[in-house]
Amino acid sequence: MISATPGPIKLFLVEDNPADVRLIQEMLSGTGAVPFSLEIATSLAAALVRLRAGGIDVLLLDLGLPDSRGLSTFASIHDAIPALPIIVFTGFGDQSLALQVVQQGAQDYLVKGQADSNLIWRAIRYAVERSRGSRELVLSETRVRHLNDSLERRVADRTAELAAANRELETFTYSVSHDLRAPLRQIDGFSRILVEHAGPGLDSKSQHYLHRIQEGTQHMGRLVDDLLNLAQLGRQEVNTRLTPLDGLVNDALGELRADMGDRVIQWAIGSLPVVECDPGLMKIVLTNLLSNAIKYTRPREVATIEVGYTVSDGWDTIFVRDNGVGFNMKYADKLFGVFQRLHRADQFEGSGVGLATVQRIIHKHGGEIWVETQPDQGATFSFTLAQRGACPGAESP
Repeated sequence: MISATPGPIKLFLVEDNPADVRLIQEMLSGTGAVPFSLEIATSLAAALVRLRAGGIDVLLLDLGLPDSRGLSTFASIHDAIPALPIIVFTGFGDQSLALQVVQQGAQDYLVKGQADSNLIWRAIRYAVERSRGSRELVLSETRVRHLNDSLERRVADRTAELAAANRELETFTYSVSHDLRAPLRQIDGFSRILVEHAGPGLDSKSQHYLHRIQEGTQHMGRLVDDLLNLAQLGRQEVNTRLTPLDGLVNDALGELRADMGDRVIQWAIGSLPVVECDPGLMKIVLTNLLSNAIKYTRPREVATIEVGYTVSDGWDTIFVRDNGVGFNMKYADKLFGVFQRLHRADQFEGSGVGLATVQRIIHKHGGEIWVETQPDQGATFSFTLAQRGACPGAESP
């Protein structure tokens, strides 16, 4: 039992999102039955400095930090302090990444938005008991097997919970498509009829109000469509094959010609590799990234957009770089969230779903995506894919 341990449980939370920090603090304080102390760091570098000083019982870790992301975040800490119990927090839809972390040594993982006080403290209890048990005695073979079986059951239970949540999401998307789109079409249709029948007799202010109603319903319709498309990606199978990215980039640019108009854009498109991917999904990724580059370089008299790739440790990293408006990197963690926008809608149009779609596709391919940018200095979006033969849904040669 945790209560038998002398002194409070010393917890260390590594999370850079203030809202998530407050939520986790409230859930930790929810039971009030277990004394604990909590320290907080907002970056990997700061976390490593504190952890090397010792004195921490359990680490609560978010994998997406300003200076590190994904598996590398966990690996950096686990390699430095291998005996430290680590509980990983992950977002909905990232369960495959979380399972990889558990397989590499994490004590457990919790899904943000689904964890509550009891679930967090249950995970902490398991972590503390396992850690202190390993320091006090050599576990018998039966005990080790029991703990492994318990972990596998908990992973299976959590996976089942996530599968149930996915089914609920499918039900929700069905409801949205039938119950929300119909009234939107009615509002838009009747407002158009009103304009046709009464428009000439209305004063300018009333006509302006009607125009705003039409704009709002049409924008809401696009948001619903984008949200449905994003949700459907979760159910779509990834059918990969060897695909030249050069052809996908050319196809994407062909579809984006209308967005360019008569603007002056200097393109630097290097020779791109042949990768194992789902060509349909990868075209969506490239179209979104290129569309953003075109959009956010609009204020430039001469826009510069570069597409290329680098190779590091056998991994291909594809990038799209522009000289657009950029943004502050401290908001980068919000960039891939649904409906998260870093610029005002009157400056740059969009629904805030495109990059969330891109990230979901890249994750379904076993890869990672990130951005490097500064305000008014452009942005570089880079992504990797699983190495050949390791991508989910890969076809056998």
